[in-house]
Amino acid sequence: MKKLKNILFLPHGAPTFALDPGAAGAAMSKIAKEFDTPRAIVVISPHWETSETFVGCDSQLETIYDFFGFDEKLYQIKYPATGCPELAKEIVKIMGEHGMECNLDPHRGLDHGAWIPLRQLFPEANIPITPISLQTQNGPLGAYKLGLMLSKLAEENVLILASGNITHNLGDYRVARMQGGKTPAYVQEFSDWLNEKIFKGDIDSLLNYRSLSKEGLRAHPTEEHLLPLFTALGAAGPDSKPQAFYRGISDYVLAMDAYAFAN
Repeated sequence: MKKLKNILFLPHGAPTFALDPGAAGAAMSKIAKEFDTPRAIVVISPHWETSETFVGCDSQLETIYDFFGFDEKLYQIKYPATGCPELAKEIVKIMGEHGMECNLDPHRGLDHGAWIPLRQLFPEANIPITPISLQTQNGPLGAYKLGLMLSKLAEENVLILASGNITHNLGDYRVARMQGGKTPAYVQEFSDWLNEKIFKGDIDSLLNYRSLSKEGLRAHPTEEHLLPLFTALGAAGPDSKPQAFYRGISDYVLAMDAYAFAN
């Protein structure tokens, strides 16, 4: 079996995923066992959006509850991870070498897009973590270029964790919930389209999914939850072999597909 690269795209679903991870969570816990213990983790989440690139460099990362109105049990969960200031500084240097400005944030913790999948992978929170922010204004190509810049870290035993969802339309979630919980057809259709292009290595079509896929705009009225996928694809490189180690739908409209990448 080919060795996996230190790169993952994982779903984080709704916040309730932390309480009921189900089959997707089990698949994530299983894939974690296929990696050597990383020296650190870089995590990019759609729930930390900034106009410029920031990297968290705090030594102890706060568990951020960036949601409201959910089960009180969610607010009791702690993911007491340590930060990795030295890796944060390394990322600033790497991006500077590529002509990209990058700033340190000494206070940023882990939002639910980060700690929910991290908790499935490494429940003991015993690996240092560096969060990096997302710039939605740069679109898929900007997210892809970020992955290219971070790719050398994956070769140095740093796990690059990109967190998001293959589909994310909260308006459709509310409609589906009111109308009895039927999943709209586009959710599976877009998931299938994306999966086909990933396995074909068709990066151009993926980068232009909003114009080339039938359901791309409906699947993502705003792009932030898909952009981390492009960071993972950039870090993995065009010659990597993708593995869809979980595919499924949660909460009516959230495609929970998860990808790893082999050499």
